[in-house]
Amino acid sequence: MSLGNKVAADLPFLRRYARALAGSQELGDAQVRALLEAAVADAGLRASLDGGRVALYRAFNLQWSSSSASVADEAEGLHEAAAQAQLRKITPLSRQALLLTTLEDFSPDQAADILGLAVTDVEDLVREAIAEIARETAAAVLIIEDEPLISMQLEELVRSLGHDIAGTAATRSQAQTVAADTMPGLVLADIQLADGSSGLDAVDDILALGEVPVIFITAYPERLLTGCCREPTYLITKPFTEASVRAAIGQALFFGSSRPVE
Repeated sequence: MSLGNKVAADLPFLRRYARALAGSQELGDAQVRALLEAAVADAGLRASLDGGRVALYRAFNLQWSSSSASVADEAEGLHEAAAQAQLRKITPLSRQALLLTTLEDFSPDQAADILGLAVTDVEDLVREAIAEIARETAAAVLIIEDEPLISMQLEELVRSLGHDIAGTAATRSQAQTVAADTMPGLVLADIQLADGSSGLDAVDDILALGEVPVIFITAYPERLLTGCCREPTYLITKPFTEASVRAAIGQALFFGSSRPVE
């Protein structure tokens, strides 16, 4: 398989990781584009990508670390509130480790390779991230899911993470009703709903009422990670795990909005 085809196969999932790190489709996709442009111009970087998915994420992480350092530099000299706003754009290393080992399903060994750390350091960072997420303020979560068993599973999982349930919906119209009655602090949404309506449209209705973080759940995430149009920032793959849901919820609440930064 050619290098181009290898990279293309992993690109949707690198976009998923980049969007979760940046808290925005626009910023995440821009980081991925920057890596590809750098690889075109740098033969050494391009050759390193032939090492597969771990090598691709390792190269991306080096670029991400460099851009995060630039944000930190920009924060210096600003008033405290402005500095905190700038620094909040940087996803902590602990959350990077958690996203790699849950959302992206890398082993601790692979995550250590990507981050340039020892395996024990990665394991410590993951525990730190989980503890940090557990301390976050509880959100009222709206679950939009047409499969009753999956909806119940998500309810139990969300409650076990310390959050409340704002309501559940199996259709777009039901989601509109719940959101009009109780505006949620977070939305978990399936893509295809019971009556043939779209979870994407249901979420657009809710976002018209106000800003709220949104996580989409789908069996085919690559279809929503093309980078060619407006797409979700946070995506969980079905079948999901508790760890991946925890990580996605923690990261979505960390940034507080699923909408791209304009």
